Amino acid sequence: MRLFLTSLFLVSANAMAACPPLLDRKVETIDEKQQSLCQYQGKVLLVVNTASQCGYTPQYEGLEALHRKYRDRGLVVLGFPSNDFGGQEPGSNKEIASFCVNQYAVDFPVFGKSVLKSNSFYMALEKATAEAPRWNFHKYLVDRSGTRVQSFATQVEPDDPKLVHSIEQLLGARK
Repeated sequence: MRLFLTSLFLVSANAMAACPPLLDRKVETIDEKQQSLCQYQGKVLLVVNTASQCGYTPQYEGLEALHRKYRDRGLVVLGFPSNDFGGQEPGSNKEIASFCVNQYAVDFPVFGKSVLKSNSFYMALEKATAEAPRWNFHKYLVDRSGTRVQSFATQVEPDDPKLVHSIEQLLGARK
Protein backbone atom coordinates (compact mmCIF):
# COMPACT_ATOMS: atom_id res chain seq x y z
CA MET A 1 0.00 0.00 0.00
CA ARG A 2 2.78 2.41 0.91
CA LEU A 3 4.60 1.76 -2.39
CA PHE A 4 1.35 2.31 -4.28
CA LEU A 5 0.74 5.67 -2.58
CA THR A 6 4.33 6.77 -3.23
CA SER A 7 4.01 5.78 -6.89
CA LEU A 8 0.65 7.53 -7.12
CA PHE A 9 2.16 10.69 -5.62
CA LEU A 10 5.06 10.64 -8.10
CA VAL A 11 2.73 10.14 -11.05
CA SER A 12 0.49 12.93 -9.80
CA ALA A 13 3.43 15.27 -9.22
CA ASN A 14 4.75 14.63 -12.73
CA ALA A 15 1.31 15.07 -14.25
CA MET A 16 0.92 18.36 -12.44
CA ALA A 17 4.28 19.72 -13.60
CA ALA A 18 3.41 22.92 -15.38
CA CYS A 19 4.16 23.24 -19.04
CA PRO A 20 6.73 26.01 -19.61
CA PRO A 21 5.07 29.21 -20.87
CA LEU A 22 7.08 29.03 -24.11
CA LEU A 23 5.50 25.66 -24.96
CA ASP A 24 2.06 26.26 -23.45
CA ARG A 25 0.28 26.75 -26.76
CA LYS A 26 -1.32 24.80 -29.57
CA VAL A 27 -0.11 24.82 -33.16
CA GLU A 28 -1.46 23.36 -36.36
CA THR A 29 0.13 20.13 -37.54
CA ILE A 30 0.98 19.48 -41.17
CA ASP A 31 -2.25 17.45 -41.41
CA GLU A 32 -4.18 20.48 -40.11
CA LYS A 33 -5.00 19.24 -36.60
CA GLN A 34 -4.28 21.13 -33.38
CA GLN A 35 -1.40 19.88 -31.23
CA SER A 36 -0.08 21.10 -27.90
CA LEU A 37 3.62 21.89 -27.79
CA CYS A 38 3.55 20.84 -24.11
CA GLN A 39 4.16 17.29 -25.30
CA TYR A 40 7.76 18.38 -25.96
CA GLN A 41 8.46 19.66 -22.46
CA GLY A 42 11.62 18.12 -21.03
CA LYS A 43 13.13 17.79 -24.52
CA VAL A 44 15.81 19.87 -26.21
CA LEU A 45 14.17 21.51 -29.22
CA LEU A 46 15.70 22.70 -32.47
CA VAL A 47 13.00 24.85 -34.07
CA VAL A 48 13.49 25.74 -37.74
CA ASN A 49 11.42 27.77 -40.22
CA THR A 50 11.60 25.79 -43.43
CA ALA A 51 10.88 26.27 -47.13
CA SER A 52 10.87 23.77 -50.00
CA GLN A 53 12.17 26.06 -52.75
CA CYS A 54 15.03 27.84 -51.00
CA GLY A 55 18.75 27.66 -51.60
CA TYR A 56 18.99 26.42 -48.01
CA THR A 57 16.44 23.62 -48.50
CA PRO A 58 19.21 20.97 -48.55
CA GLN A 59 19.55 21.71 -44.81
CA TYR A 60 16.61 19.31 -44.41
CA GLU A 61 19.14 16.52 -44.84
CA GLY A 62 21.33 17.77 -42.00
CA LEU A 63 18.33 18.47 -39.77
CA GLU A 64 17.09 14.92 -40.27
CA ALA A 65 20.60 13.61 -39.50
CA LEU A 66 20.63 15.58 -36.21
CA HIS A 67 17.16 14.28 -35.39
CA ARG A 68 18.19 10.66 -35.96
CA LYS A 69 21.52 10.99 -34.15
CA TYR A 70 20.22 12.69 -31.00
CA ARG A 71 16.51 11.80 -30.66
CA ASP A 72 17.20 8.98 -28.20
CA ARG A 73 19.01 11.50 -25.99
CA GLY A 74 16.09 13.93 -26.07
CA LEU A 75 16.50 16.19 -29.12
CA VAL A 76 13.43 16.98 -31.17
CA VAL A 77 13.72 18.95 -34.41
CA LEU A 78 10.53 20.91 -35.15
CA GLY A 79 9.95 22.21 -38.66
CA PHE A 80 7.69 25.20 -39.29
CA PRO A 81 7.15 25.78 -43.02
CA SER A 82 6.66 29.40 -43.98
CA ASN A 83 6.23 31.34 -47.20
CA ASP A 84 7.40 34.56 -45.55
CA PHE A 85 10.78 34.89 -47.25
CA GLY A 86 10.92 35.08 -51.01
CA GLY A 87 7.69 33.12 -51.50
CA GLN A 88 9.75 29.93 -51.30
CA GLU A 89 7.09 27.75 -49.67
CA PRO A 90 4.07 28.23 -51.96
CA GLY A 91 2.62 24.73 -51.62
CA SER A 92 -0.20 23.42 -49.49
CA ASN A 93 0.42 21.49 -46.27
CA LYS A 94 -0.19 18.27 -48.19
CA GLU A 95 2.39 19.24 -50.83
CA ILE A 96 4.90 20.25 -48.15
CA ALA A 97 4.45 16.96 -46.30
CA SER A 98 4.93 14.99 -49.52
CA PHE A 99 8.06 17.00 -50.41
CA CYS A 100 9.62 16.50 -46.97
CA VAL A 101 9.08 12.76 -47.01
CA ASN A 102 9.85 12.08 -50.66
CA GLN A 103 12.85 14.39 -51.12
CA TYR A 104 14.51 14.24 -47.69
CA ALA A 105 12.89 11.32 -45.79
CA VAL A 106 12.01 13.76 -43.00
CA ASP A 107 10.86 11.95 -39.88
CA PHE A 108 10.93 14.87 -37.44
CA PRO A 109 7.67 16.76 -36.71
CA VAL A 110 6.72 19.29 -39.38
CA PHE A 111 3.86 21.63 -38.61
CA GLY A 112 1.37 23.44 -40.78
CA LYS A 113 2.53 26.32 -42.92
CA SER A 114 2.25 29.59 -41.04
CA VAL A 115 3.08 33.27 -41.16
CA LEU A 116 5.83 33.65 -38.58
CA LYS A 117 4.85 37.17 -37.53
CA SER A 118 1.45 35.86 -36.42
CA ASN A 119 2.67 32.51 -35.04
CA SER A 120 2.57 32.85 -31.24
CA PHE A 121 5.37 30.31 -30.78
CA TYR A 122 7.68 32.18 -33.15
CA MET A 123 6.80 35.49 -31.54
CA ALA A 124 7.80 34.01 -28.15
CA LEU A 125 11.07 32.66 -29.58
CA GLU A 126 11.84 36.06 -31.07
CA LYS A 127 11.09 37.77 -27.76
CA ALA A 128 13.31 35.29 -25.87
CA THR A 129 16.31 35.94 -28.14
CA ALA A 130 15.62 39.44 -29.50
CA GLU A 131 16.29 37.88 -32.93
CA ALA A 132 13.69 37.34 -35.62
CA PRO A 133 14.31 35.04 -38.57
CA ARG A 134 15.65 37.05 -41.50
CA TRP A 135 15.34 34.16 -43.94
CA ASN A 136 14.34 30.52 -44.19
CA PHE A 137 16.11 27.92 -42.03
CA HIS A 138 16.77 30.19 -39.07
CA LYS A 139 17.23 27.99 -36.00
CA TYR A 140 16.19 28.35 -32.38
CA LEU A 141 17.61 25.95 -29.80
CA VAL A 142 15.48 25.57 -26.67
CA ASP A 143 16.70 23.91 -23.47
CA ARG A 144 14.84 21.15 -21.62
CA SER A 145 13.18 23.59 -19.22
CA GLY A 146 11.82 25.69 -22.07
CA THR A 147 13.39 28.82 -20.60
CA ARG A 148 16.73 29.26 -22.36
CA VAL A 149 16.66 29.89 -26.10
CA GLN A 150 19.60 30.38 -28.45
CA SER A 151 19.34 31.70 -31.98
CA PHE A 152 21.34 30.53 -35.00
CA ALA A 153 21.27 32.29 -38.36
CA THR A 154 20.20 30.64 -41.60
CA GLN A 155 23.81 30.22 -42.71
CA VAL A 156 24.61 28.01 -39.71
CA GLU A 157 24.39 24.52 -41.18
CA PRO A 158 22.95 21.70 -39.06
CA ASP A 159 26.42 20.10 -38.77
CA ASP A 160 28.12 23.37 -37.76
CA PRO A 161 30.39 22.63 -34.76
CA LYS A 162 28.96 25.55 -32.73
CA LEU A 163 25.39 24.32 -33.17
CA VAL A 164 26.30 20.67 -32.53
CA HIS A 165 28.28 21.65 -29.41
CA SER A 166 25.33 23.67 -28.08
CA ILE A 167 22.97 20.75 -28.71
CA GLU A 168 25.30 18.32 -26.95
CA GLN A 169 25.68 20.65 -23.97
CA LEU A 170 21.91 20.94 -23.57
CA LEU A 171 21.42 17.20 -23.98
CA GLY A 172 23.92 16.60 -21.20
CA ALA A 173 22.34 19.13 -18.86
CA ARG A 174 19.58 18.24 -16.46
CA LYS A 175 16.52 20.38 -15.88
